[in-house]
Amino acid sequence: MMEDLGDSVENSYISNNAVGARQRRALNGNSYSTIPTQASSSHDADSLKRRNASFGAPSLNSLSQKSNTFISLFQSTAHLTEGPNKPYYQDNYNDSSWNLSCGTAEDDGVWMNSSDSAGTIMAVLVWLLLGYSAWTFVALGASGGVPAFLSDTYVVLCVLALASHAKTTLTDPGSVPQAAVPNERMRMEMGTPDHPLSMCSQCQTFKPPFSHHCRICNRCISRMDHHCPWMNNCVGAGNMKHFILFLLYTWSCSVFSLLLLGWNYFMCSSEECTFNGVLTQLVRAVTVLSIGALLFTSSMIMNVTFGLLTGIGTIDRLKKKANNSIGEAVEEPIPLKDVFGIGPYWTWLLPVDPLFEDFDKVVGYSTTQRLLREETRDDTDRVFSPSGLSKDMLSI
Repeated sequence: MMEDLGDSVENSYISNNAVGARQRRALNGNSYSTIPTQASSSHDADSLKRRNASFGAPSLNSLSQKSNTFISLFQSTAHLTEGPNKPYYQDNYNDSSWNLSCGTAEDDGVWMNSSDSAGTIMAVLVWLLLGYSAWTFVALGASGGVPAFLSDTYVVLCVLALASHAKTTLTDPGSVPQAAVPNERMRMEMGTPDHPLSMCSQCQTFKPPFSHHCRICNRCISRMDHHCPWMNNCVGAGNMKHFILFLLYTWSCSVFSLLLLGWNYFMCSSEECTFNGVLTQLVRAVTVLSIGALLFTSSMIMNVTFGLLTGIGTIDRLKKKANNSIGEAVEEPIPLKDVFGIGPYWTWLLPVDPLFEDFDKVVGYSTTQRLLREETRDDTDRVFSPSGLSKDMLSI
């Protein structure tokens, strides 16, 4: 009856927090996650996409519609298609570990890589350097060397950069669980002699496409880009958004500080804005740090942008270059909704977990628990259906 049982997906990215619970978006005080039902056909999905694309479109003749358009930019569209007779249904089950332990194992409740001492030192160093630069600008604002509101702006950028760094470090990058299984569509597309399904020899689990085994984290990571020592964590499907935000906010801090200090150096003509004594040495150190951070983050932003546009991660790109097969790549670009989610657009700028439209598609696998919950729900819908038939049968 079910056209594609393996295509059931859990649309909220679930990440381990301080108590090991999975974080989900809240609607009217109730946590929820959206999962596509099997009742929607490809035609329904295309119609849904067109409806979502046209939702909130501005009207030239109606002022109220223009107002709704502006409001829609700050609202999630997931709830528009969530319900018993719509393409998405509710799944509140929490199947992550509740253990108060830190580590990268599946039983650990808090994701934290503690096996790499060098990575831990480098991650702490990021906090020290950003904290030092923020403190320097606070001192400059207090002394009158720069306007107070500009120094406050720089501090806000540093706080956002550090928050994004913390989320990248402490968020599960997309580790593949032992219960991972390929969905039905993946079996049909890849379960052939030309495209066989692969298993990880280290984890002894299913290995999704574009995933790699990290020897430091000792886990297979879905859509793994690379292991970043500055984050002390892998960068994968689960924390790519936070990593991009860290790069953007750090790049913004570097540009902002160089512009502000450069303006002070060339335009200052009074003693009130002149740096004296210790402040001069602090500013010189911040200038050197800003130049180094600008060069590094600029190269990383171009690297990530190339990966999103081509669908080829850093590890895969290096392998293809070594084999001289970069021109034969068949990967597709990664949609922004598979990185930043389908929540309100203002959440794209904040280091909060994204709400994915198709969770299984993003991570490249499903789980037996999710498939079982969907099958149970399908049986329930069949029992309470007025005609006694399931929605899948009614859609045929």
